[in-house]
Amino acid sequence: MSFSTEQEEFWAGKFGNQYIERNTHERLLMPKVAMWSKMLSSAHGITSVLELGCNIGGNLLALNKLMPSLKLSGIEINEEAAKRASELEIAKITRGTILDPIEHDAVDLTFTAGVLIHINPDRLHDVYTNLFEVSRRYVLVAEYYNPTPTTISYRGSTDRLFKRDFAGELMDQFGLKLVDYGFIYKRDNWAPQDDITWFLMEK
Repeated sequence: MSFSTEQEEFWAGKFGNQYIERNTHERLLMPKVAMWSKMLSSAHGITSVLELGCNIGGNLLALNKLMPSLKLSGIEINEEAAKRASELEIAKITRGTILDPIEHDAVDLTFTAGVLIHINPDRLHDVYTNLFEVSRRYVLVAEYYNPTPTTISYRGSTDRLFKRDFAGELMDQFGLKLVDYGFIYKRDNWAPQDDITWFLMEK
């Protein structure tokens, strides 16, 4: 598989493999279930979901625990992560880059969680387009928020983590309507997450 950005190479290779080992399901599952319960509390009639950048399937596993009837699918760039997500046997997993056009049946909800922050800013529109076009109703992003675009060092690497108003850009570019939003703090007593700001939008 060939890639068009340094960030894709980064996550498809050794660093992406190391990330897998730092983010096992056991300690993250219940906080993710709690997170998804909050994020989908204002969404209605969801039966199918596609995650762009699913890694080893932690979010898909949480969604399966929360709503076992959901038809789940994910796209993942890292070969080992895609393999592990497939082994959960709860979702259809495709290995590929989310920068390319996605051929997928329309789903009720498309989402990213901690993925847009690692996309080359010059290619964000391609991912936004995939999120919008594959969704028949809802789009959700759960990312690091900043009112203006900024780049910060990520585990000693430069140009690997970008913060901005992803949801605002999606709403401006595609006319999405904001349904709900919230913040999940890393010091939450019951279900901590990594300072995630999430936005649920509707077509």
